[in-house]
Amino acid sequence: QVQFAESGGGLVQPGGSLRLSCIASGISRSMSAMGWHRQAPWKRRELVAVISSGGSPVYGDSVKGRFTISRDGAKNTVSLQMNNLKPEDTAVYYCNGVVDLLTFWGQGTQVTVSS
Repeated sequence: QVQFAESGGGLVQPGGSLRLSCIASGISRSMSAMGWHRQAPWKRRELVAVISSGGSPVYGDSVKGRFTISRDGAKNTVSLQMNNLKPEDTAVYYCNGVVDLLTFWGQGTQVTVSS
């Protein structure tokens, strides 16, 4: 069974940076896509960033220019560098990956942006 180990969340002040990392296990081949979504209290889960096996990234509008996604396809790891964080970035961030048209999700890591 595919599982994810997420790390890097925490508390940061506005304007600060965090780096999230995610490692997938239980799979012997490269995922077709990996990415991050987030969900704030009382809001729907939304796309943060996703990157294909070919390395093409797609970003949610609210994070363009501030967040950068990267992956190591051979190792099924994905990272999210988050800069210039804002209070509205506060949410639980979920790693996910796609294999054979099935999407698998991590447990999530909390990111809180507050002074």
